[in-house]
Amino acid sequence: MIHHLFDLRSFSTAMRLCATLAITACSGDQGKDTSSDFKVALLTPGPISDQSWNGGAYEGLMWIRDSLGAKVSHIQTRTPAEFDENFRQYGAQGYDLVFGHGFEFQDAALRVGPQFPRTIYITTSGTSTAKNVAGIEFAFEEASYLAGMIAGAMTKTGTIGMIGGTELPPVRRSFAAFALGAHSMNRQAKTLTSYIGNWDDVSAGKEQALAQISRSADIIFQNADAAGLGVFQAAKEAKDVRVIGSNSDQNNIAPEVTLGSVVIDLPRAFLTVAREVKGGKFAPRVISLGLHDDIVKLVINPKLESTIPREIRRQVDSARNALDGRHESASARR
Repeated sequence: MIHHLFDLRSFSTAMRLCATLAITACSGDQGKDTSSDFKVALLTPGPISDQSWNGGAYEGLMWIRDSLGAKVSHIQTRTPAEFDENFRQYGAQGYDLVFGHGFEFQDAALRVGPQFPRTIYITTSGTSTAKNVAGIEFAFEEASYLAGMIAGAMTKTGTIGMIGGTELPPVRRSFAAFALGAHSMNRQAKTLTSYIGNWDDVSAGKEQALAQISRSADIIFQNADAAGLGVFQAAKEAKDVRVIGSNSDQNNIAPEVTLGSVVIDLPRAFLTVAREVKGGKFAPRVISLGLHDDIVKLVINPKLESTIPREIRRQVDSARNALDGRHESASARR
């Protein structure tokens, strides 16, 4: 099983071994600044009510407002043309920092950034950089692999599913890592993968889940934002089906069917970046965050933890430690 851990790098540059932020700066209220001339904006591709990717980002914006005394603004974008339009709007209004929350915002940031050199544009799940453009990539694959281990060991039918919103590269990579983790525990496990085609349609998410359940999937990993809420609905209606949530801690959405969640601590990551920008210390770069920084993690649902055999949990902990060890060894070599 452990040798599979060292294949994860092939799925994503998100497996970069060194995080470049001092995450500890986020703890507590130390350094709280109440000045109001710092302006931060957020563009999300979907509703902040999704209890997932977008909701976590908005929570991060609220942390920035409360901890740094920033003036904040949020817009939900609905078309790619709005990416440019709203990036440009915030630049013209003198915003210091603008987050485009998603891989798909990168090109717009690179187009608009040069027009407003005093505004820092950050794209999450992005790897593009320029003089005032940077990316934050999350090693989502690491925790997805651990979730896959649990799914591979726990499936009773031998079939596990993965449902995404659209086929973005970060989603594909996380699904590949999930499948790799499952096969490390169960070589015979069959995997099903489907994409809804959008991130908002709850009914379509439910339909995709029911389709996979009809093909014997009894554990489904969903990464579909608001549309993913339909996966929980389908699991609750079916018999003996479990779900693994994503991006935010979704264990309380349907605690009776949710094994755990692959979580990104977006508020903590956002606040760390904002502190750097406000302090004049930010250097545009690709910021890589993962298990080692405690930004990406697998959070087991405490209500179903007892259903996961202790030996499986031990193997997952061992794999987590092995991944952390890779980071520490790489850091020591640098």
